[in-house]
Amino acid sequence: MIELDGVPELIDPVMVAAFEGWNDAGDAASTAVAHLDREWKGEVFAALDAEDYYDFQVNRPTVYLEGGLRKITWPTTRLSVVRVGGEKPRDLVLVRGIEPSMRWRSFCNELLGFAHELGVEMVVILGALLGDTPHTRPVPVSGVTSDTDLARTMDLEETRYEGPTGIVGILQEACTHAGVPAVSLWAAVPHYVSQPPNPKATLALLNRLEDLIGLRIPQGELAEDARAWQLGVDQLAAEDSEVAEYVQSLEEARDTAELPEASGEAIAREFERYLRRRDGDPGQGPGSHATESGEGPSYLRDTPGGRRRPQKPPRGGPDTGKGPEQGPGPEQGPGPEQGPGPERGSGPAPDTGPDGEPDPDREPGPDRDTRPEDEDGSSED
Repeated sequence: MIELDGVPELIDPVMVAAFEGWNDAGDAASTAVAHLDREWKGEVFAALDAEDYYDFQVNRPTVYLEGGLRKITWPTTRLSVVRVGGEKPRDLVLVRGIEPSMRWRSFCNELLGFAHELGVEMVVILGALLGDTPHTRPVPVSGVTSDTDLARTMDLEETRYEGPTGIVGILQEACTHAGVPAVSLWAAVPHYVSQPPNPKATLALLNRLEDLIGLRIPQGELAEDARAWQLGVDQLAAEDSEVAEYVQSLEEARDTAELPEASGEAIAREFERYLRRRDGDPGQGPGSHATESGEGPSYLRDTPGGRRRPQKPPRGGPDTGKGPEQGPGPEQGPGPEQGPGPERGSGPAPDTGPDGEPDPDREPGPDRDTRPEDEDGSSED
């Protein structure tokens, strides 16, 4: 039984979730939820029992020192609540963790139990995939849903993907069966520079989330980090003529495909966002978790330790690998043969379906000889 006696009644709550692992290329999705939690000073009120959902030989606990004492942080999924102030306050229930190793249906049912008890009106699940997209162009973010009414009213794509899926797809399907409106937002990360972090993709997800839920999200240092990341990748790509030529071909293909949209909805959406940020409520600026009185409500009931440290500034460049070694991690490659997978944050393979899932029929392109399903695995819907 879920008891939330320490959490007050919420105002128009929306649940926003992201999971490290196969659904999180470049750590873009999990970093987006961490950004919301940090900017709006979320307080953890619940954590799922790690024993129920994680294989500790796959997702190992970590040891850290606090005041000279050694402590253990267990891999799990935590829930926190933030209140966005202003004339019309609204609450967000933030879910951040690692893709579970087992019992996915029970995992989703437990999260939906929290959503029901808190009166959540919609679930938004963030994900990131590897794709044929140039780092020099805006990050493509697709919004998909299994809810026909939601697809029509919010101009979202109704998913028709078939193939292997991750916890994002499972949670979205569980929401559909439970009658809870759910949307998945997927950012496409350039496969040739997949090493995390990717602040540009994180910022793109937050901008799309801002449009979806109608809240002004403070960017903090993300905008500057995204510019620095792109500048660094530009410099490294310029040093390799083959990569530079490949990036140019991706740019030409992208510009040709998006030419009709450039004068339509995309420009209108960016202009609306600009007006929101120029004329937005002061209470929705950075750190505006407090209400108009300036006092933020306390939601804290139980605060498990071990929050992940903030990501370091990006230093990676074009790379055909999938990031630094992470120690043995969960399987992140698709398919029924689930041997050890690539390191955390590699995400689904390039050229995926609309749900962010890999298309096994696609041939690899230049600099794409290390797809997730080819990794030997050493190394949070």
